Amino acid sequence: MAKKKNEWLEWIKALAIAIVLAVVIRSFFFAPIVVDGQSMMPTLKDQDHMIVNKIGTRIGDIERFDIVVFHATEEKDYIKRVIGLPGDRIEYKDDTLYVNGQPMDEPYLEQYKKEVIDGPLTEPFVVEEVPEGELFVMGDNRRFSKDSRHIGTISIEEVMGKTSLIYWPLNEIGIVE
Repeated sequence: MAKKKNEWLEWIKALAIAIVLAVVIRSFFFAPIVVDGQSMMPTLKDQDHMIVNKIGTRIGDIERFDIVVFHATEEKDYIKRVIGLPGDRIEYKDDTLYVNGQPMDEPYLEQYKKEVIDGPLTEPFVVEEVPEGELFVMGDNRRFSKDSRHIGTISIEEVMGKTSLIYWPLNEIGIVE
């Protein structure tokens, strides 16, 4: 009888440890997210399931063209691409991104640029300077993305993490370039 009681106690301890580990990992290291909408097409599709790396924004710096997840509102998180870093001057003209006066290559937009026949994919605009501690973010589906052009720059503090790993649907599993 005592042996059966000890066995139950061991199972309860193992389950408790597993739950604590799961909570710690999800809170501080990695978390799942589901892409909601088409603002990151063609790179990410609606309902793609991804893993958010929360460590990357704590240990390393966020880099231009990283895909990040951030708190847009208390209820909603957005997933967008980092275009401008603090201090950058951002300009779009003739469907070309210029950062601090230098043209930037955006290979992730090539597919959409070929498909668009009625005007530019990205309307011209200028951001004189991205404020310190802020990021300028945009969705890859430039015509249908609510991003920094509409909501303004985002605080680096609001960034949950970087994401580049799709784990669902199975035929899409892989790392996003």
